[in-house]
Amino acid sequence: MSADETTANVINPESTVDDFMNSAGDTQKTDIPYTEDDCDKDDMTYNDDYKAESDKDDSDTDSIDEESLKDAEVDLTDDQKEERRIQAEGLKNEGNEAFKIGEYEKSIEKYTEALRICPLQFEQQRSILYCNRSAAKMKLEKYKRAIKDCSKAIELDDKYLKAYYRRAQSYEATEKFDECLADFKKILELDPAHKEAQAAMIRLPPLIEEKNEKLKKEMFGKLKDLGNMILKPFGLSTENFQLEQDPESKGYKINFKQ
Repeated sequence: MSADETTANVINPESTVDDFMNSAGDTQKTDIPYTEDDCDKDDMTYNDDYKAESDKDDSDTDSIDEESLKDAEVDLTDDQKEERRIQAEGLKNEGNEAFKIGEYEKSIEKYTEALRICPLQFEQQRSILYCNRSAAKMKLEKYKRAIKDCSKAIELDDKYLKAYYRRAQSYEATEKFDECLADFKKILELDPAHKEAQAAMIRLPPLIEEKNEKLKKEMFGKLKDLGNMILKPFGLSTENFQLEQDPESKGYKINFKQ
């Protein structure tokens, strides 16, 4: 799947219902005919609710048992597999319709049903189903589960730009900035003109640095608490010790003070 083809192939979780309803359909140019609704271009605009770590993730109730699916397909004829593929497409379309009107839980159910009957050999279709399902989960702020679905979509199609983009958005929403940056770098490999990815190259490094500094302070705080607990029986505290950085080696030495 090319970057151009994937750009218009997945539901935009940030678009409004009206945006989605007004979007045009598109047909993938593949050996297996498989259609998916088009949508407006993604908008990398985040609000505070979107950037915050979501507490809406729940247990994974829509997992796909591929081993069982593989076993069930052993005795299926090619015609039966094709029939299942067509059924899966119908369920995907139902999922898209549910998404259009804001019924995201229902859309997830439909995409999941489709994934549970679509034969494993139709990897591109399954990849799209996973990516569509991730879009619905993002709407429900279930970012961790959305990341899993995007990763599965990428496993099935490692050039699926939209899956990388969805995952990057979900990583940023959960403040996994390093992983987010890695996905945007991959997006630029697939599409050097991708504006949102270009902007992310500027936006993310300061966020990564800020987060690392915060983690460093938290770590030193915990070490200080531990040190005070150990030193207390001796009538000492970490205040009796001072870290001094060597300007040449950049290493630290500890000075004791009364």
